[in-house]
Amino acid sequence: MKSKTKNRLMSIFVHLVLILLAFMCLFFFYVLVVNCTHSHADLQKGFSFLPGKDFLTNLDSVANDGTFPMFRGILNSLVVSGSCAAICTYFSALTAYGLYAYDFKIKKVAFTFIMAILVMPTQVTAMGFLRLITKMGLYDSLLPLILPSIASPAVFYFMYSYLESSLPLSLVEAARIDGSGEFFTFNRIVLPIMKPAIAVQAIFTFVGSWNNYFVPALVIQSKNKMTVPILIAALRGADYMTFDMGKIYMMIAVAIVPIIIVYLLLSKYIIAGVTLGGVKG
Repeated sequence: MKSKTKNRLMSIFVHLVLILLAFMCLFFFYVLVVNCTHSHADLQKGFSFLPGKDFLTNLDSVANDGTFPMFRGILNSLVVSGSCAAICTYFSALTAYGLYAYDFKIKKVAFTFIMAILVMPTQVTAMGFLRLITKMGLYDSLLPLILPSIASPAVFYFMYSYLESSLPLSLVEAARIDGSGEFFTFNRIVLPIMKPAIAVQAIFTFVGSWNNYFVPALVIQSKNKMTVPILIAALRGADYMTFDMGKIYMMIAVAIVPIIIVYLLLSKYIIAGVTLGGVKG
């Protein structure tokens, strides 16, 4: 009886902790949704737990602001984030597969070199990167925001670790014996096995690129090429007389929607990967 009582109390405690954590995570989304339904004047009075009546007004003021290309900014962010997620996950998986499935003399050196790049912050190479893209004629374009995602040491390491735990080399050898080409083996055999890992990293890469402010602010000058974080910062830094907190909250709320959609589309692969790992265990 004491053991059952102890287990029940532990279960209640765990559920209370989970409820508290869920509340802490969702509360800020609730604050965002509520605030984007209030006008700037109402927000100046203080926070209200009840929704306001200015949701459509704020949405209309953001969407129809001629000096603020909201939909263009969302489109730019979708193009950049989607391209980064696709390129980063594919080439990181391909690099990880190359180092995992092949034996060559500088294999350990290559792995160590990639891991060394992992600890190098973006800010250190910012000025050299800016000079390079300027000489290449890519300044004030979206390409410098997409192309560097081909080389992502963090995603590579995740993919490499996943291959070590999920891909037996005997499967690759069997494909080679059957006459399968290397790219055919990777695209048709290895990639389907790596779907859960690719889904996880695609979400992280998409969100990281979507929220990236430093590099776009460094590279982009034209308003029609600005991404969502730059536009939000531009709204926040507006003149005091034209500053509208309701518009800022509305823009942030709209900017979160694509991230939620991407997560919902890819979450089934994550759950499938966890379930697969549980079955194997």
